[in-house]
Amino acid sequence: MYQQIKTMLLLQEAMNSKVNPSWREQGYAWYRAVWVECAELMDHYGWKWWKKQSPDRDQVVLELIDIWHFGLSLYLLKCGTDDESLGRLAEQIGQEFLLDANRSDENFRDDLEAFTEATLSTKDFSIPLFCRLLDGVKLDFDQLFNKYVGKNVLNLFRQDHGYKEGTYNKVWAGREDNEHLVEALVNLDSTRSDFADALYQELKQRYSSHNE
Repeated sequence: MYQQIKTMLLLQEAMNSKVNPSWREQGYAWYRAVWVECAELMDHYGWKWWKKQSPDRDQVVLELIDIWHFGLSLYLLKCGTDDESLGRLAEQIGQEFLLDANRSDENFRDDLEAFTEATLSTKDFSIPLFCRLLDGVKLDFDQLFNKYVGKNVLNLFRQDHGYKEGTYNKVWAGREDNEHLVEALVNLDSTRSDFADALYQELKQRYSSHNE
C-alpha cells in the first residue's frame, strides 16, 4: 500500500507541475475544488425526492477519484519533494487508511455532507471521512489506486490536447470523456506493466476518431 500511495503522490506532483511548474507557491484553493466536486458527486448519487433517481455508481466513483486528486495535492503541500519526505508522507496516509474506526454504515448522503462540512471548516482533507465515502460505494484501496492512475492519465491527456488553452473538446460522440474513460478501463488489464501508456493510447484513438 505504501508504495502505491507514493506512486500516486509522484503522479500528482508531476500532473500539478505540468499545469504550473510553480504550483506549490500559488496558494491554490484546493479545498474549494474538493467541495465543488462534492456537489457534483451528490447530483450523480441522487438527492431529489420529487423525481425518480438511482445512483450512477460509475460517475460517483469518478467524482471520488477527482476529489482524491485534490486531496493528494493538499497533502503534498505539507512535505518536500525529496524521496525521504514523500516516503514519510506515504506512510502517514497509509496509516490513516488502515484505521478500522474510520468505517461507517451511515447514509452515504450524510457522510458526504459531513466530509464537505469538514472540508469547508478546515480547508483541509480528511482521509477518515473520505474512507467512509469509499466504503459507501464499496470501493477498496486497490480499486482506488487503479482508477486514480486512469484518471491521472486522462488529466494528462487533456493537458496534452489543449485543456488549459481552452481548445480541448471534452465531449466525444455525444458523451463526456469521463464516460469514455470508464469504458477504456473495463477493456484494459490494470495489472499490465504498460497500463498507463496503453490507456493513454486508447483515449487518443477514441478522441481522434471523433474529433477529426
